[in-house]
Amino acid sequence: MEASARGAREAGGHTIGVTCAIWPGKANRWIVEEVRTPSFPERLMTLIERGDAYIALPGGTGTLAELALAWEMMNKSTLSRTVGGRKPLLVMAPYWQPVIDCLKQEGELNSGHAGWQAAAMEIVTIARNADEAVEILRKSL
Repeated sequence: MEASARGAREAGGHTIGVTCAIWPGKANRWIVEEVRTPSFPERLMTLIERGDAYIALPGGTGTLAELALAWEMMNKSTLSRTVGGRKPLLVMAPYWQPVIDCLKQEGELNSGHAGWQAAAMEIVTIARNADEAVEILRKSL
């Protein structure tokens, strides 16, 4: 996530890196404030608790875990009990589009749960580029 931290710093932002003791490295050079957690689950919860919004950039299984947990906590309303409610959740297309499409199929397969699926899909917003993501966040925050 060095590129996103660099962009934020170059734009005058305050960058916070949530790292984990299980990884030997420290935060990248663009991070102003490092929050070190002892475990991966604690890192996930710290990210969710400290975030004002969430943007899933292209990434691997760790990014998928972060996206899934934030999304599920909002879907099941547990986010409101822990950190104050629903927050903007954006995914970048085309990278995350297959994941969104896959989850839409779940609602089609379980027609009896279609209401749940529709509500879950309303939580996430697809952004096609950085400018669109910024505009969505400006309107949401």
